[in-house]
Amino acid sequence: MGLVGILVALGLLIWLAYRGWSILLLAPAAAVLAAGLAGEPLLANWTQTFMGSAARFVMRFFPIFLLGALFGKLMEDSGSVSTIASFMTERLGAKLLAVVLAGALVTYGGVSLFVAFFVIVPMAHALFRSAGIPRRLMAAAIMLGASTFTMSALPGTPAIQNAIPMPFFGTTPFAAPGLGLIASAIMLGFGLWWLARAEAKARRKGEGYGEDAAVVDDTSAAGHAAEDLIVRERATTAGAFDPAEIAHSGQSAAGPPIALAALPLIVVIGVNLVMSLVILPRLDASYLADEAWGATSLSAVGGVWAVATALAAAILVLIAINFSRLPSLRATMDAGVNASALPVLNVASLVGVGSVVAALPAFAIVRDWVLGIEPGPLVSLAVATNVLAALTGSASGGLTIALDSLGGAYMKIAAEKGIDPGLMHRIAVIGAGTLDMLPHNGAVVTVLAVCGATHKESYFDIVMAGIVGSLVALAVVIALGTAFGSF
Repeated sequence: MGLVGILVALGLLIWLAYRGWSILLLAPAAAVLAAGLAGEPLLANWTQTFMGSAARFVMRFFPIFLLGALFGKLMEDSGSVSTIASFMTERLGAKLLAVVLAGALVTYGGVSLFVAFFVIVPMAHALFRSAGIPRRLMAAAIMLGASTFTMSALPGTPAIQNAIPMPFFGTTPFAAPGLGLIASAIMLGFGLWWLARAEAKARRKGEGYGEDAAVVDDTSAAGHAAEDLIVRERATTAGAFDPAEIAHSGQSAAGPPIALAALPLIVVIGVNLVMSLVILPRLDASYLADEAWGATSLSAVGGVWAVATALAAAILVLIAINFSRLPSLRATMDAGVNASALPVLNVASLVGVGSVVAALPAFAIVRDWVLGIEPGPLVSLAVATNVLAALTGSASGGLTIALDSLGGAYMKIAAEKGIDPGLMHRIAVIGAGTLDMLPHNGAVVTVLAVCGATHKESYFDIVMAGIVGSLVALAVVIALGTAFGSF
């Protein structure tokens, strides 16, 4: 009955979340239901197991959610994201590549992919219209640039997904850099090949932008998407920025020059690198072993410290060089920090459900099955993160649930078999960033709404450019990691 209870609870959670119910309500209800059907104490599972796990997630990662959302809002309101997107269009012309690289550049530099959606889509509409590229390909191009390799594979990315394995594996944001670069090249190359193929096929058929369809007004589509409550619920489960805050505060009438617009992104990458590879390894952090500091270690917190410091430094630089371009700095900062609250609580709630499920006696069957998947722990880890991210529609939620329940077992296996934790880190993140892109994923729902497209029109190309390319990259990383180890 315990296993049936787990399946029933997770099934109701997924179904109701897809229909737009709040995760803050559904998650504890699902946890209590699973515990009740297993004959376990209800209130103890809610207040001790569920809340304890959710609180630990907030404790570990809220600084990154907070600073990441604030940085994204400041980049948006200062006009920096628009400047970068316009620069890419001017340099590359009216091509799909311009949209892909604009999304990749800003998200790798620390801007939330949801901020990127709302800023880049109006530019993409104009570009696709002038070039006669079918509007249905727009969502796939944006997802390829903003939600694939810069989220899960590119070494040093400040995305929350890349930060989650660090406390579990004692790694840095630059774990397995060589494998990450190879995976990034595969994701980008495969996605661009598919989109170029789809565009060429459309041109041969005489298909243009789609003026015969209902023409979408660039700004109104984005505005309606930001106000849509179902879009908001799904987005805040999958990402680190609340779309409702997009409309709050005010944007600069004119963005900064491209050099100043890109400078904060460079600061994020540079400070992250220096903190991870130079400063933190030289620190004497033995005091962290004291109970007063949580009896932890530098390897457990150093990765989060590196990303948080990088984002904080970039925020200070961004404000300093754009102070006159921010019409209402306080309102912008309020909107930025507010944009982090619902996402971190939603993801923490998903993690709470996972901890309750993992504590049930019946979960031992699932754990043993996952750990026993052949041909070994790398494939097993990839399957676990893929399945949980797909079920939750959240790469960050699925990844944390997998590592909360199985991370200790994988670290033990890694020690026994001589597997570099950095390899486990990279496979876990790439695995979480593949099947999470199913139709109910918040990023998918949001980008379609902002683009004014439907699943029927655009989802197949998202699957090919986003999911299939990522699965190919994941298979290559597993094969190379098995043969040569981490590099």
